[in-house]
Amino acid sequence: MQRTLVMLAAMIALTLSLHASAADDAAPVPAASQETTPLTGADTRVPTPEEKAEKEARKACKIKLCAIFATKDPAGEDVACDIVKTWRQEDITKMLGGKVDWPWGTAVCQSKLELARAPLAKAMSEPAYEVVVPTQKVRCTLEQKEKGEPYVVEIAIAPKVSFENGKAVKAELNWGEASAPMLVYALIYAGTGLDNSTNILGGEVVRMVNEFTGRKCGEVKNELPPH
Repeated sequence: MQRTLVMLAAMIALTLSLHASAADDAAPVPAASQETTPLTGADTRVPTPEEKAEKEARKACKIKLCAIFATKDPAGEDVACDIVKTWRQEDITKMLGGKVDWPWGTAVCQSKLELARAPLAKAMSEPAYEVVVPTQKVRCTLEQKEKGEPYVVEIAIAPKVSFENGKAVKAELNWGEASAPMLVYALIYAGTGLDNSTNILGGEVVRMVNEFTGRKCGEVKNELPPH
């Protein structure tokens, strides 16, 4: 159950763009799930038009966030992005490492990401600062492997991330209300309740945040607006 929750959390975090290292659209697809060329090993799968549009939208949002982290300037526009991410079943299965069966097919998560600029800038510039993210709502559609209508999951999350000298050191996801079909809801209710009481995912969120603000933002540094 814990690893399946981690996967759901990772999808939600990616959708929110702030937490997931995979929010970087240049992140490679896991090798075992790729269709590859014999010589180069490159992923030869053709993205759908929807996946291409999603990628461009996420990249634009990523640039907004990374520009704030780079300038550390609290003055300016806040972040507001419509984020959508499609997860193919084979990639989810690979990310779970074969230790837990992914019970659904393709998953599509979406959210309107809204973040105030000033706290993000202060997290990078002050010796110690806690970013309290307003409640974000995420909607994920989980395709059934057999025939049937997709499952729709809606969940609220209000993360807190503590920074020291520009690095995340502590995090909590703070799961809120959720709605889903009964079979899915039972898993979400148990897993999110466990995480709220024990913070089992806090360390993973810290890792994701630091990867995003560091290496991932570094990959788009040439596309940031001049300052």
